[in-house]
Amino acid sequence: MRMRRLLGLALATAALAGAGALGAATAQAAAPAITSAECTAQGGTVRTIPYGGEVCVLPDGNQARIG
Repeated sequence: MRMRRLLGLALATAALAGAGALGAATAQAAAPAITSAECTAQGGTVRTIPYGGEVCVLPDGNQARIG
């Protein structure tokens, strides 16, 4: 009985961790687009990704979609 309870707890923890990771990925994907002028004003560089459009690479390493 104790093993069943521990297994259930482990599965519930894994499910919650997966839901948190999915929420974080969705939030990052839904980040608002900026313009290339805003990118360079913040010290970033505009890079072109083949078949992916343009992104702004900011000095802290974050990337934002140019749109």
